[in-house]
Amino acid sequence: MRRFLIAALLAAVAPVSVHAASVITADRYLDVATGRYVEHPAIFVGDDGRITGISDARTVRFSDAIKHIDLPGATLLPGLIDMHVHLTSLAEIGGYRGLQYTDNFWMAVGVANAGKTLDAGFTTVRNVGSANFDDVALEQAIDGGWIAGPRIVPATYAIGATGGHCDDNALPPSYDKKQVSVVDSPAEARAKVRWLHKYGAKVIKICATGGVFSLGDSVGGQQLSLEEMKAIADEAHMLHLKVAAHAHGDEGIRDAILAGIDTIEHASLANDATIQLAKAHHTWFDMDIYNDDYILATGTSNGTEQESLDKEKMIGLKQRQTFQRAVRAGVPMLFGTDAGIYPHGQNARQFAKMVEWGMTPIEAIRAATISAGQALGQAEDVGQIAPGRFGDMVAVKGDPLQNVRLLEHVDAVVKGGKLVARTVPAP
Repeated sequence: MRRFLIAALLAAVAPVSVHAASVITADRYLDVATGRYVEHPAIFVGDDGRITGISDARTVRFSDAIKHIDLPGATLLPGLIDMHVHLTSLAEIGGYRGLQYTDNFWMAVGVANAGKTLDAGFTTVRNVGSANFDDVALEQAIDGGWIAGPRIVPATYAIGATGGHCDDNALPPSYDKKQVSVVDSPAEARAKVRWLHKYGAKVIKICATGGVFSLGDSVGGQQLSLEEMKAIADEAHMLHLKVAAHAHGDEGIRDAILAGIDTIEHASLANDATIQLAKAHHTWFDMDIYNDDYILATGTSNGTEQESLDKEKMIGLKQRQTFQRAVRAGVPMLFGTDAGIYPHGQNARQFAKMVEWGMTPIEAIRAATISAGQALGQAEDVGQIAPGRFGDMVAVKGDPLQNVRLLEHVDAVVKGGKLVARTVPAP
């Protein structure tokens, strides 16, 4: 019996046989599917950046060939996912002030913003709109190891109607130039989806209604018809792409849901019937309910036009009230911040606002992890700490289920099983 016990003990501390390039250890990790903590994890990540297995760190001894990332005292969560960012935009430069800069300036700041976003713990983002295919360029540079940043799901140009939120109404007719993303019929809409897909779009973004920062339009007025939206959704889904619809007004939200759009961005003025329709169709709401604080606090100091500020004053509180009603109704919810409308790197400030307006901490965290992975169609890649998923994690000290604001200042970021060298100061 003694020999048996000694043999069992030696087996328990034998070098791990799991094939891995690195192993991450911490006090515990959050299983976002169950909402429970798993104590003393040893999370093994292979050469391809995916998790190969999870063991109890107290029962395994690690081979010297495996890179050991030890995070004592830390709680691990899956790498966070922001479903609505604009990496090549700056909140600090708004309105006509942006015309002072060259076209390539925005790509340059996009590199810095990508680094800030990763440092803040967001290892995956959906970039829903950028000019010149800049988000595809960022994706290529990050994936190639040339620059630091999150995994990017690029939308490239956002599709909209002439004179709408995705067009440019800021200049007089003598400077008129039809934006490459403008469509004015279902046929043009289908062709535009194919063109964007050809050059790297992995999600399609549309502008179904007016917006806060577009000039000369009603923030809630519908701008794409049901037929145009359905043509876009059908074409995108045929190409295995998801579709996101910028939509503030109730009519535009409703038609986007009926057209088969996958996620509704902003969803500010959805009434109770439309909320129930979203629930019935399992259409995700992706609501940026933090940035109202920043927009109203900075006013016109960043170049924001008074017209846009007036729109935000009208819509901000209503959006948060809609969020509250949608959560209570059981609409599937996502975490999307519209970073670029407020400074990049501060994405996690929205968690507390989501809790303030009706979510529990685990619901808010799920919106930025497992739910986001599902909405992206990448549930087998991101959103959980589990075998087969990418080894993307963030570490905090303490219990984020008790204090979700801990996520505003993460202690460490791991992407693909590698510790991120954080060069940008935490916000």
